[in-house]
Amino acid sequence: MTYRVGLTGGIGSGKSTVAALFAELGVPVIDTDVISHQLTQSGGAAIAAIRKALGDEYITDNGALDREKVRQRIFSDPESKQILEDILHPLILKLARNQVEASTAPYVLIVVPLLFETQNFSNWMQRTLTVDCAETTQLARVTKRQNISEQNVRAIMAQQLPRSARLQLTDDTIENDGNLSALKSQVSRLNQLYLKLAKNSVERSN
Repeated sequence: MTYRVGLTGGIGSGKSTVAALFAELGVPVIDTDVISHQLTQSGGAAIAAIRKALGDEYITDNGALDREKVRQRIFSDPESKQILEDILHPLILKLARNQVEASTAPYVLIVVPLLFETQNFSNWMQRTLTVDCAETTQLARVTKRQNISEQNVRAIMAQQLPRSARLQLTDDTIENDGNLSALKSQVSRLNQLYLKLAKNSVERSN
């Protein structure tokens, strides 16, 4: 099977930018956020279960997940957050597995924002990569890009694994406090490493 590298990082760390740089090198990228949106759009495979668990008021008139209402609820209700994750995570993992199995590339990059918080995903990966930057950089990027208040960004960060813990768990780290050129250099180096690891993995399995 294609070698699996899990990409993670805190909000505003630059996961999407790093994933795009890997994609430019020809690496297939599977984004679990994209899969999640597919599952919760109008007619999505998770809508019926979410409606049953949380109620009609969290589904829009056109049959999609009302993201803003759900976001407000899970911030104040950890049990609801767990219910939602119990519905979505198995479906996301199944669809991600299907995409990996269909790939013929040496390795795939799988973007999972809560990789280390979600055991089923972390156990599935053969290598993990964390995009890291200073927390002040995270705050500045997200408040500027998404027009979210600093208080709300900090609330999101508080629900994620602490930066120090994430760095202890990861195999590789990309520092994203510098410029794009420095980022490209790190991605290029890791791409060569992952191609080598993927080749070694195939040789061991033969």
